[in-house]
Amino acid sequence: MNGVLRSSVLVLVVGCLGASAIDGFDFPDAETAARYQRLITEFRCPKCLNESIASSGAPIAVDLRRTVRRLMEEGAADEAIRDHLQTRYGDFVLYDPPFKPSTWFLWFSPVLLALVAVYVVVRVARRRTVSAPSDAERERARRLIEAS
Repeated sequence: MNGVLRSSVLVLVVGCLGASAIDGFDFPDAETAARYQRLITEFRCPKCLNESIASSGAPIAVDLRRTVRRLMEEGAADEAIRDHLQTRYGDFVLYDPPFKPSTWFLWFSPVLLALVAVYVVVRVARRRTVSAPSDAERERARRLIEAS
């Protein structure tokens, strides 16, 4: 039992060490480190589902973080870094895709979906209108009440 516990703790510690060593970059100042963190949270990992390169441990995400770091060291502006990654990986790599004809569906689909939902709700609500009882129905209900 003691050996199993010791092995479990060792596995957990080694796993935590690997997770904490994802980015071992040293930055000259806090502003550069903050810029780096802001940039890597703007990009989606091409391999992972809805995960930024900042939080992904995939090899491609590690490579993209290194690319961002290298471009920063070369003096590239934020927009140049975005353009570089977008050119290489397409609009998918951006969490905030540009507004252009090829991405109009991404931008307008929530509005279209909301309009369709409102239309369906209105149609269903109109079908479910309850009409007033006819004179024959009222007479029948009155007789049933009197009979009981």
